[in-house]
Amino acid sequence: MKVGGKIHHRLERQTTPSLSGRAHPRGVKDQPDPARNVILNCGWGRLIFAHTFSDNQQLVETLRREQPGRRDIAFYVHEPHVVVSLAPQEVFLDPSNTYRLWLDRYHPSARRPRGFHIRMLNSREDAEAMHRLYVRRHMVPPDVDFIYENRLSNTLTYLVAEDSHSNKIIGAVTGVDHVNAFGDPEKGCSMWALAVDPQAGLPGVGETLTRHLAEMYQARGRLYMDLSVLHDNRQAIRLYEKLLFERVPVFALKAKNPHNEPLFIGSSPESKLNPYAKIIIREARRRGIYVEILDPEAAYFELRLGGRSVVCRESLSELTSAIAMSRCDDKSVTHRILRQAGLNVPAQVKVQSGEQAEQFMHKFGAIVVKPARGEQGHGISVDIRTPEDLETAIAEARKHCDTVILEQYVHGDDLRIIVINEEMVAAAVRRPPRITGNQQDTVETLIRKESRRREAVTGGESKIPMDRETIRCVELAGYTLDSVLPEGTTLTVRKTANLHTGGTIHDVTAKLHPALCKAAIDAARAIDIPVTGLDFLVPSIEREEYVIIEANERPGLANHEPQPTAERFIDLLFPLTAVRSPEPRRAEAR
Repeated sequence: MKVGGKIHHRLERQTTPSLSGRAHPRGVKDQPDPARNVILNCGWGRLIFAHTFSDNQQLVETLRREQPGRRDIAFYVHEPHVVVSLAPQEVFLDPSNTYRLWLDRYHPSARRPRGFHIRMLNSREDAEAMHRLYVRRHMVPPDVDFIYENRLSNTLTYLVAEDSHSNKIIGAVTGVDHVNAFGDPEKGCSMWALAVDPQAGLPGVGETLTRHLAEMYQARGRLYMDLSVLHDNRQAIRLYEKLLFERVPVFALKAKNPHNEPLFIGSSPESKLNPYAKIIIREARRRGIYVEILDPEAAYFELRLGGRSVVCRESLSELTSAIAMSRCDDKSVTHRILRQAGLNVPAQVKVQSGEQAEQFMHKFGAIVVKPARGEQGHGISVDIRTPEDLETAIAEARKHCDTVILEQYVHGDDLRIIVINEEMVAAAVRRPPRITGNQQDTVETLIRKESRRREAVTGGESKIPMDRETIRCVELAGYTLDSVLPEGTTLTVRKTANLHTGGTIHDVTAKLHPALCKAAIDAARAIDIPVTGLDFLVPSIEREEYVIIEANERPGLANHEPQPTAERFIDLLFPLTAVRSPEPRRAEAR
């Protein structure tokens, strides 16, 4: 590689000069001259091939014409320092690195994906699912019409990953063929907008999408595939380096706009906030509400508009009274209030003695043991059936609260319903973490890999503890941590579906039975709380049978995107800024 910002093939390759100042193999030049000043609309914005521009000022003027809500990228910028100097208040050097895969050396993997398959996007439903996935991942999404109308394009390529069981779209990627875009003499292509559903629960989706795109372009005779990735996206970089992408000195410029602001203003107090606070802050700022970060580590912030100010900790605000909060904080109090309100709850008692606890367990056959106070699933043991496990579970619960409660174990789907201002806003089924065998790794290795994957896609909010409860659940299924699962075999490694202990969440808002909606609203009224997440166990989301097991005074609103949880929360705090959106958005597995 030579220096100076120009890209060159390896020295052993015979080269001739190219349009970009880079080099390409001999023989490639024998084709029509490439186009000049090439701009490709990609839906999320324009991909500006900067090396086709001979005038830096013209390149700046092109970036200045970025449309609101879009994200233009000037790629292959030959003199980024010069271009930035022409408009330092309007454009900036993107803090991303470019990686290249040489397709003439690329070899497909012999392993095939398990539980999903890759295919071309081919329907409007696919386009809608792709759009929702990008919204979920906080990416600027192309319009559904744009995606659908370009599904047969020779320049843009859309691939999707489809869950083989549920037929849900769990991943997507866009490819750009540079030869079809502007007659690239170097026969290149690039990969953009790789996104994987954070709740997919299937390993290898991102890798398989990348490989399929590379193999498609390899079959077209393309020589390399480039991509741009933020310099600190360590998970993605590990994937690309595993696939033998090489870092190359290619630069990109972007316009200074609200979407790109975190890339050019440096670190800020809110950068330390968790996703549950950030989603609320984004919605507040969108409406012109002033935000002051009070304590980023504990996620406290203040929202101000006109003469009104409200202090929040994530979705817990000053509008929730201390009485309502205390009712949710103690699970035995929550249970009593809901029962008195005529709502269905499981049988429950406080632990008074070992003999009394065993009698309760024998009465129901299987029980749940949990601390009376606590959150995020800590200290909870589910499906306890033996005296030995009961004793261990009680001791674990007491680490988190002196008062321990026993509860009838009710089979069914774990359903979380969000109620804001006496309105059902979102509903989602939560599922426990599980692993899939590959006939190579041990159960422990698979758990640690899945935990790292969950931690990465949730910003550190979700991971699978390697504790006694996980070991118990593995052994309950007939395995040990040293067992090697047969390929394709799935194993649920915890009974609880809490997101903080590795669970996944799947939106079911539009499918919820009206009786469940009513029960959730009645529960919020009984507790007298303006914002809450009610935890149900149900045989089916489309039936009216249920029991309510808990109420959360600080539910994670970010877990329910793309449902309008943050919008309804800000509506509650600042009703004069409210602009109602349509009915709850269509359910989607996430």
